[in-house]
Amino acid sequence: MSSNGTSTSVQVALRIKPLTQDDLINLPARFQRQVISVSPYNQNQVVVDTEKRPIFQFDYVFAPEATQQDVYERAVGNMISKFLEGYNVTILAYGQTSSGKTHTMGTADDSTIPPESKGIIPRTMATLFSLVNSGQYKSHKFSIKVSFIEIHNEDLIDLLGEGNEEERPPVMIREDSRGNIYWTGLQELKVNNVDEVMEHLSHGSMNRQVGVTDMNSKSSRSHAIFSVTMVQQKFIPHNCISAGQPATSPPSSRPGTPASSRFGSQPSSRTNSSLDKFDDGEWVTISSKFHFVDLAGSERLKRTAASGDRAREGISINSGLLALGNVISALGDPSKAKHTTHIPYRDSKLTRLLQDSLGGNAQTLMIACVSPIEYNINETVSTLKYANRARNIKNLASVNQEEAGWNDVTHLQNLVLKLRGEISSLKAAAAQNSQRSQDGGGSVSPEKVSQSPFVTGHKHSSSSFSDKNSLAAKIPGRSTPTNDFVGKFSSTTTY
Repeated sequence: MSSNGTSTSVQVALRIKPLTQDDLINLPARFQRQVISVSPYNQNQVVVDTEKRPIFQFDYVFAPEATQQDVYERAVGNMISKFLEGYNVTILAYGQTSSGKTHTMGTADDSTIPPESKGIIPRTMATLFSLVNSGQYKSHKFSIKVSFIEIHNEDLIDLLGEGNEEERPPVMIREDSRGNIYWTGLQELKVNNVDEVMEHLSHGSMNRQVGVTDMNSKSSRSHAIFSVTMVQQKFIPHNCISAGQPATSPPSSRPGTPASSRFGSQPSSRTNSSLDKFDDGEWVTISSKFHFVDLAGSERLKRTAASGDRAREGISINSGLLALGNVISALGDPSKAKHTTHIPYRDSKLTRLLQDSLGGNAQTLMIACVSPIEYNINETVSTLKYANRARNIKNLASVNQEEAGWNDVTHLQNLVLKLRGEISSLKAAAAQNSQRSQDGGGSVSPEKVSQSPFVTGHKHSSSSFSDKNSLAAKIPGRSTPTNDFVGKFSSTTTY
């Protein structure tokens, strides 16, 4: 089950790529003028130096001199805390080919890359494991797994799969009863530290499709999604739940029963008249996913001079990005949002995989990478428009939390047996009380008589009751009870 979702907007960061030596050598000198600049009046605005001088507003803007550490600290750091709270998180890099997406994400990380050039993925993993191993989460139990998938020519390929590709189970996109997207046939590997994560990331990146074009010597020819799945268990005492205090260490390592707040594995002492507290707390399981999406760059065949397989890859890449643009338009364009009832998620496998990230259950950050030079002005303006429109997308993010044991059949069977026993005990106690009432000859208990609308005050005998009737007869406008009414209570000694 999930907690109530909260509406949150897709965050958008713009990163302007600095000019490289390749740009200065390969591009015509007359088109090397920088036409994108950060506004001097607002650090989160960029100005395009064209005839109309359009201005675009984003959540974060990183100038060409911004470092990898700057991008991580300002835009990504707060996403890790959301991930640990139990929210799904997605960070996706979007933009033209050779605009710095893979560099920013750190998807192709290896041991030869210096620490200052590390991207988002290695920095995020270092922070995550540092927090998991800290004293703040010492009472939690964590299980972390990673997977790596690419979309190449509309085929889903497991980059961490073992054996021949033909012998692996096909990767399929599924949707559960609550509308959450997941995929089957994908190998998930358990990891215990940062080194293991980076080893799998490096291994998967080596299997990813790359190629040479006129615009990029190591052009990604596929969309790639590196996913981190985390499952954590924590014990929440009931007094902390009611008081809003943080959970303390569990009294034992044995998980409680997956029931409502009234039932648990450790009953408290109680009497027949106090049945409102059955346990001291409950174990909950929190599962969350962190998707790092490194999209292949949009490209023009005329600019890349691709042919044969490279041309077909380019067409497939552009087709997926076109479908992504249509989804962003349907969700983020205010003029279309009022009239659009269908979101074209199924137009491509890329948009199907990102269904939760765009308009679904996730905290999403889009990093739009652009080139500042005039030679790429058309692609840059197109990226700016789509990224600006993505800021209007609303996600309904919620914590993915459920009580421990709901997926354990044996645990649930034991729970049923336990509850049956408690129900039998309560029925037996109720039957004993009923039998005692019958043995009393139908006499009325003192408590019930004192609550009668005809009897008030302290305990009294039947004679005192008659005296009060005589006194009531002297009061004008008040009728006196008959002797028949008094006779009904004559067998009772006290009231």
